[in-house]
Amino acid sequence: MSKGGAANPIATLRAMWARLSPLPGGKAVFSVLLGRVVPYTGSIGARVEELGPGYAKVRLRDRRAVRNHLRSVHAIALANLAEEASGLAMMFGLPDSARGILTGFSIQYLKKARGPLVAECRIDIPDSTVQAEHEIEVAIRDEAGDVVARARPRWLIGPNDRAPARQ
Repeated sequence: MSKGGAANPIATLRAMWARLSPLPGGKAVFSVLLGRVVPYTGSIGARVEELGPGYAKVRLRDRRAVRNHLRSVHAIALANLAEEASGLAMMFGLPDSARGILTGFSIQYLKKARGPLVAECRIDIPDSTVQAEHEIEVAIRDEAGDVVARARPRWLIGPNDRAPARQ
């Protein structure tokens, strides 16, 4: 990562995605690197499949490490997956001069989550020149396309007083 990347994680992640996603295995490499930048997010081992301003699609394999005692994906692994999708969709659309922080989160578990899961988040990028909270929605679907969980993360978005303006 460049010196600029250390000061601006949004720009660094955007550059990493642009460079890696077109390459064979690049999305998997990006997902591993994202997990190193954000260790708790990396703990579930999800793979970013699609990413752009206001949109993220993230896949989670069903495996023992993310399961509960009921042989389904653990509730907090689902919440982590939804938060990852919402944060990526939001952050990739913000200018370098903005920042966002999660201020609230609710989730409904609609059915047992088993098999491969996909979290998808599509949002309109908010005005980042004025600090305000924005609640968005993330749907997590199973292989059959059924919604197993629906999350509502709330992000505080506003100007980053420490970031230089994006050219």
